[in-house]
Amino acid sequence: MGHAPTDTRSRLTEVSLAVAEFAHAHWFFGNLYEAVVKVPHRVAGSEDGPGLRRSPLGPGSPGRYYAPLAPATFPAVALALAAGWNRPGSRPWLVTAAAASATGGAVTAYLLRSVNPPLFFGPQPPSEMRRNPLLARWYRVNALRLAASAVALAAIDRARLAGLRSGCAPGF
Repeated sequence: MGHAPTDTRSRLTEVSLAVAEFAHAHWFFGNLYEAVVKVPHRVAGSEDGPGLRRSPLGPGSPGRYYAPLAPATFPAVALALAAGWNRPGSRPWLVTAAAASATGGAVTAYLLRSVNPPLFFGPQPPSEMRRNPLLARWYRVNALRLAASAVALAAIDRARLAGLRSGCAPGF
């Protein structure tokens, strides 16, 4: 009976890691897709009509597929870090996953506040002279976001493996 808190923490760590892994995979592949098919070029050049403001959740906006999972991404990693702190073998990987997740979140916040509004959500698409530097910045920053989510995914996997090796993971 003395192992119940450890079992609960271990289970919480594993569930949090599973949620974090799913959310980061969603984030990684969504951002990769946007870059490969040049979604920013399509959205930045679209016009909804005269005088209409383009919307973050409007037709064609990637916000529609990020909104359901984005809020769970960092909190799931942070919860796994807190719950799994008692796993010495997993701890460095949990810290790495949390740091990468926070970095990706910070980079995304920068895009959402500084690049996306003039690029995607003005009353009219920006001129080509204004649009091209914003698109270049979007792709550079998105590359950082992809790297951060890839590091987080790899660290989550390593944390899970380290937990399995130490016998801390519950059987599902």
